[in-house]
Amino acid sequence: MTEASPVILFYHRSMEALAQRVASHEDYRGRIKLGRITWDTFADGFPNIKVHDEDCSSLEHHDAAFLASMREPAEIFEQLAILYALPRMRARHFRVFVPYFSTGTMERVDAYGEVATAATMARILSAIPSCPTGPSTVVVYDIHALQEQFYFADTVLVQLKSAVHLLRQRLASLPDKDKVSIAFPDDGAAKRFKRLVSGYPHVVCIKVRDGDARKVVVKEGDAAGRHCVILDDLVQTGGTLIECAKALKAAGATTASCFVTHGVFPNQSWKRFVGTAEKPTPFHKVWITDSIPTSAAAVEGQEPFEVLSIAPLIGNLVTGDPPLEG
Repeated sequence: MTEASPVILFYHRSMEALAQRVASHEDYRGRIKLGRITWDTFADGFPNIKVHDEDCSSLEHHDAAFLASMREPAEIFEQLAILYALPRMRARHFRVFVPYFSTGTMERVDAYGEVATAATMARILSAIPSCPTGPSTVVVYDIHALQEQFYFADTVLVQLKSAVHLLRQRLASLPDKDKVSIAFPDDGAAKRFKRLVSGYPHVVCIKVRDGDARKVVVKEGDAAGRHCVILDDLVQTGGTLIECAKALKAAGATTASCFVTHGVFPNQSWKRFVGTAEKPTPFHKVWITDSIPTSAAAVEGQEPFEVLSIAPLIGNLVTGDPPLEG
C-alpha cells in the first residue's frame, strides 16, 4: 500500500462519531478515507443498503476496513449484509473492527440446554468472504475470554488487541503517577493484564464468603498509601468494581480509580458510579473507552468518568503503522 492509496474505512451508522475520530486523527489524516454507505429500509422494515458508486468502483485498488457495532441484536443483520458484500467488491484486503464482542460473556455451557452465543457469533463472522490477498481479518479489543478466539474458523484471521495502551498513556500524565498501583478485581484479570502493566506494582483482589454473602478483599499486594487503579475488560452493573474500590481503601489506598475498555452499563447502571452527597462515589476517576459509543456519550462530562478514545488504536491498525499496544 502506498501513501497515494488511502485505506477506505466504512462504518455502521452507530459508529459514525468514532469513524470520524479515526479519519481526522493527526497521525492518520489523509491516509484513511471514510467510505459512504446509505443505511435505509424497505417498507417491510428489511435493510435497503447502498455503497456509494465512487467508493464501490475504487475498492479494487484499495485496502478496506469496516467499523462494526454488534451491541444491538437488531443491527447485526444489516451489518452482516455489508460484511459479506465488501470483500466481493474486490477490496485488496478487508479488516473488520468489532471493538466490543458483545456475546463474549456468553461463552460457557454449564447445563444441558444452554447456548454459548459467543460461539454462534464467531461462526457468523467466520463466514466473511476472503479477498484477493487472502482471508479477511476480524479485530476485537479486550475480548472477555481469550479462548473465544478459537471459536472462529480458519476462513478468517483473528486479531485480539488491547486498549490498555490508552490507560498507560493516561497514567503517565497523572501528578501522582509515582504512587500508582494497578489492582485486579480477580485472578482472571490479573493473568490477562499483568504483562501489559508490568511497570507498576500490582494488587490482586478476590471474592470470599462472609456468612451467606460474598465480599471483596485484597488477596496480595500492598495498597497502603497508593493510588490504586482497578483494571478489567468490561463493566456491566459495576457492583464488583465498587466493592473492589472499597476493599482497596479499607486496605489503606489513598485513592481508587478504575479502567475498563467496555462500558456496557445496562439500564443506565453507570449512574452508580456518579455518587451523591449522601453516598459519594469511591472513585477518583473511571476511565472507559468509546468502544460502545452509546455508553461513551451517556457518561461524557459526568464525573468521575473520562472517555479515552480507541480511535488512535484503530487508525494505527488500519494504516499498518508499528503497533502501539505493546
